Amino acid sequence: MVQVCLNGTRGAADGAVVPLTPEALAESAARAVAAGATDVHVHPRTPCGRDSVAPRVVAAALDAIRARVAVPVGVTTGAWAEPDPARRLARVRDWTALPDHASVNWHEPGAEELAAALMERGVGVEAGIWSGTDGAARFAASPLGPGVLRVLAEVTDTVEETAAATARALLAELGPAFGRPVLLHGEDGGAWPVLRLARRLGLAARVGLEDTLYLPDGRRAASNAELVARAVALHG
Repeated sequence: MVQVCLNGTRGAADGAVVPLTPEALAESAARAVAAGATDVHVHPRTPCGRDSVAPRVVAAALDAIRARVAVPVGVTTGAWAEPDPARRLARVRDWTALPDHASVNWHEPGAEELAAALMERGVGVEAGIWSGTDGAARFAASPLGPGVLRVLAEVTDTVEETAAATARALLAELGPAFGRPVLLHGEDGGAWPVLRLARRLGLAARVGLEDTLYLPDGRRAASNAELVARAVALHG
């Protein structure tokens, strides 16, 4: 499995290749799927470009993308999109269009309640476990662990030379992870080393402009589709 992460928290300052509007996200998703992506992860944006979990914003992104692709589509619930845990939970409970899955960062306040609410609504939960946090320990103690869709193991070490070692340490922290599938990914300088490690270990991976703006040879990526094509070639 190769998931494409279309935009993340990147914005206009990162270049015109980063899709922000529902229409741009849908076009980018369609091209990425054609290049081999089998799953989509997106950060829905307000008209002014801010990450949001507001029902109307999430629905607009999901409707546009689903009109163009038939693969599962997931969204973020990161605290930066709505810092107040109670308000974030309320907004998720008010979603009118439901994603196939949503990432929940286990080190963030309110993660357990948010994950439970998503599960109650039939939305798959990607348990976001970041290196450098207590997310792995919290997840190991969670009664919700066996019910998550997958574990999203995120390596926050952006140094090319050390990211793979950090990834191995994170996987060791996770241990059996309740037997749930693990998607391993890095970011910026660590994106490609971690993706190569995921391939060697037989794990799912992801790539896209959220994680890196560059191809393995250091050239600037022209699109999510170009990044996916390279990842598919590596991932096999």
